Order: sequence, then C-alpha cells, then structure tokens
Amino acid sequence: MLDDEEEIHEMLEQLKMEHRDLDVVIEQLIDTPPVDFLRIQRLKKRKLALKDQISKLESLLLPDIIA
Repeated sequence: MLDDEEEIHEMLEQLKMEHRDLDVVIEQLIDTPPVDFLRIQRLKKRKLALKDQISKLESLLLPDIIA
C-alpha cells in the first residue's frame, strides 16, 4: 500500500510540474507574435487533461468519508 502511495505522489509531482511548464509555454506563445492559436488551444486542452488526472490521483490519496 505504501509503495502505491509513493508512486501516486511521484506521478502527482510529475503531472503538476508538466502543468506548470505548460503555463509558461502558453504565456510565451501568447506574448510572441505571430500568435499560433491552434497550438495554444491544443496546449490548453493538454493542460486541462493534466488537471483532470491530478484531481483523480489526489482523490485516490484521500480516505473515503462515509456520511
């Protein structure tokens, strides 16, 4: 169980780092003419997918709460 948790934490860190990196890349693309809107849109989709993956992994780390 502990190994699984460690793997999830490592994966979370990698995904969060990629998410931050995409932020930087998107900002640079927006600030650099000519603006490649298609590429920016694709990167934003990737960023959103990463956010979804991060949320799923974080929910795995939280204990189930029975109401």
